Amino acid sequence: MTRKALVLVGLLTFVAAFIFLFPARVAYDWFVPPAVQVSGLEGSIWSGSAAEASVAGLYLRDLRWRLRPSRLLIGNLAASLEASPSSGFLEADVALGFGGVVTLGDVSGSLPLSAFASIARMPGLSGNASIQFEELRIRDGLPIAADGTLAVDDLVAPMVDPSPIGGYRAEFFTNESAVVASIEDVDGAFDLAASLTISPDRTYQLIGKVAATDSTSDKLRQQLRFLGSPNERGQHDIRLEGQL
Repeated sequence: MTRKALVLVGLLTFVAAFIFLFPARVAYDWFVPPAVQVSGLEGSIWSGSAAEASVAGLYLRDLRWRLRPSRLLIGNLAASLEASPSSGFLEADVALGFGGVVTLGDVSGSLPLSAFASIARMPGLSGNASIQFEELRIRDGLPIAADGTLAVDDLVAPMVDPSPIGGYRAEFFTNESAVVASIEDVDGAFDLAASLTISPDRTYQLIGKVAATDSTSDKLRQQLRFLGSPNERGQHDIRLEGQL
């Protein structure tokens, strides 16, 4: 091997080592936006961990990641992630593609709803959420494709009622260009059947029917009266519209 070839091999080896061993702490200082707070960083950008992380108000601990270099060939920066909220767990494959689209695949987790109390601006929110998504794609904070389920149990929302209002399940899918979810009660304080549609223009629409059950509190029954007169089956129409 010639001297020039040896120099080239040595240079390529150095560059490869620099990239694959690039410290996670340095990458965090250089690239991570202020909205993401991380502490206790260890390892490299390719494989590392963090003791704690806060993302848009959601607190996580024991965060671990491993980048997937093969996805770079198709223009995606991808990684496998594992983390723990205050209780429960969260696992997902995350990929950042062209146009800023974030794709979450094989999402599995169990999260306390209290972790979202400040995000949802609902003091006292509690309960548990179980998530299973084959795919969830997000652009500019808006879900543009979804395939999976979200189940909530032991829901408590003091702004609605200080007593538990039970469990509910939402099945998400993509209908043409909109994200749609069918929502139903599991053991809730309401008999609920509704559909949620999130459109590309950031508008949402929730349409359905809700009725009282034997476990519905007097306070909740009074609130149902604001929805108008029920039909012959005791169901009230619900319709909520807005923009995200």
